[in-house]
Amino acid sequence: MMRRWMTLAACALLAGCVGGKEETAVATTSRAEVAASDFRPAKELFGKVALPSQQVPASFGGYSQGCLSGAVQLPETGPTWQAMRLSRNRNWGHPTLVAFLQDLSRSAARQPSWNGLYIGDMSQPRGGPMLTGHASHQVGLDADIWMLPASRLDLSRGERESLSSISTRRAAGAYVNGNWTRQHHEIIKAAASDPRVARIFIFPGAKAQMCNDETGDKSWLRKVRPWWGHHYHFHVRLNCPWGDRSCVAQDPPPPGDGCADAQQWVNNILNPPPPDPNAKPVKPKPPITLASLPQQCTSVLSSR
Repeated sequence: MMRRWMTLAACALLAGCVGGKEETAVATTSRAEVAASDFRPAKELFGKVALPSQQVPASFGGYSQGCLSGAVQLPETGPTWQAMRLSRNRNWGHPTLVAFLQDLSRSAARQPSWNGLYIGDMSQPRGGPMLTGHASHQVGLDADIWMLPASRLDLSRGERESLSSISTRRAAGAYVNGNWTRQHHEIIKAAASDPRVARIFIFPGAKAQMCNDETGDKSWLRKVRPWWGHHYHFHVRLNCPWGDRSCVAQDPPPPGDGCADAQQWVNNILNPPPPDPNAKPVKPKPPITLASLPQQCTSVLSSR
């Protein structure tokens, strides 16, 4: 009887081992193999998910090829901000981004004629590529901030869909126009001076104007990078959160304030250089598939 009991116990123990770590390893391998062979366009998968994953907040991959777990929603309205275009469901981000936007909006509210900020696109509930628009905004660390002063913070949902921001450029982005104010300068300076910020993208004429107008320390201008478009809004990109090893950081901006580089952009807009006769045609980028995203994105997508 004792021998039979010991045999049954040994079998139960062995079954427990087979059904434990080894079984988990097999399941994990299967999920990895499925993810590696899933060539569906990732934008169609992430763009249709309405809610975040119930996971620890983390940014997986890079700003233009990644996803986001445990996203936090920026409340639609706060004391010094309103989220715009609510129908897009893009007012989600890493908790670090949500906290940053709330902090910056309080700073903006101290500027004359500004009661805060109108916040445009952030990320989708689980990050990832979007069905329309941005190539980046995939890991919950990017946000677009409207150039339109937030004079009202009681906009209805309908007004947030129909209201438009204002353009601040002229001459195809070589210069600012009459909508540009010192308040824009100060709000962008406050954002660039925040250690959480990695880069700010804005049209070349605005960067050149800020370089000309800034009389004090210009070191903060290093983070302000000229880029096409970005005259109805400026784009803030945060650094990878401290300790988040799954997030792929962007290389730091080149040394210096970048003012000479911005002026070169302006010069090229006003006097475009001749096209390079030896330039090879640029091949369109293939769509991002689930297989090309970090492996963790499969779990993010399937998590409840």
